[in-house]
Amino acid sequence: MNNYKNDNTARRYIAYVSIFGTTQIHLRNPYIIAWWSAAFPGFGHLLLSKYLRGFVLFIWEVVINLKSHVNLAMIYSFQGNIDMAKDVLNTRWLLIYIPVYIFAIWDSYRTTVDLNKIYVLAERENHRFNSFSMGAMEVNYLDKRNPILSVVWSLFMPGLGQLYIHRIIGAFFVIIWAVVFFYYSHLLEGISLLFLGEIKQATSVLDGEWLLFSPSLYGFAIFDSYMNTVENNKLVEREQKNFFEKMYQRPSFCIGKGKYANLFYI
Repeated sequence: MNNYKNDNTARRYIAYVSIFGTTQIHLRNPYIIAWWSAAFPGFGHLLLSKYLRGFVLFIWEVVINLKSHVNLAMIYSFQGNIDMAKDVLNTRWLLIYIPVYIFAIWDSYRTTVDLNKIYVLAERENHRFNSFSMGAMEVNYLDKRNPILSVVWSLFMPGLGQLYIHRIIGAFFVIIWAVVFFYYSHLLEGISLLFLGEIKQATSVLDGEWLLFSPSLYGFAIFDSYMNTVENNKLVEREQKNFFEKMYQRPSFCIGKGKYANLFYI
């Protein structure tokens, strides 16, 4: 059952609520989105809810990065072994990596600018959107949630913050890749050995090439869950405001002009 279901009578919509999550457009800083694409291609597009493009770029980053040994070269560079960093790079794969990496940054920036313009137009149209969706597998509805809790759950496990705010598609994707990164980097095994006091063994067991993926994934999960919780809360207030205006505000209500600008007439 959908209340206020989008009926395609407007050119643009601000939000859409489905059983898989709440998708909305809002004003974003293009430079922040571009920065996330630079940190990890695909993240910028996922922040914009451009899932298909984001998934492709994310998987591309993992595969090409491992084939070209970019992360391994970064580790050697951090250690000051510049010659080893040069030797380990696979130029056959590296030359594929560079243009797509630049494209991810440029396209996320361009898309953000376009969506900001669309949001301004959609806000002026102020067309109604659905606030409740029920299906055979899930129920989703607009509701206020605590942004701090989103951050806390994301710290425990990337993806849980997205589950908390019902972003099912993004949550599944982040959780699956978090498990992959944890497994191949041996991060949890290293933490267990660290608690046992086996510092050298904990360090040696880690796979640095896979480990460097984890900080970006953690950072994205925290930022994405926090930002979307805040914006979802704003969306709830907007939907309630529109509902109250339609159901309870008299048609004759107006705001005075001129010297009566601060007076209300009913």
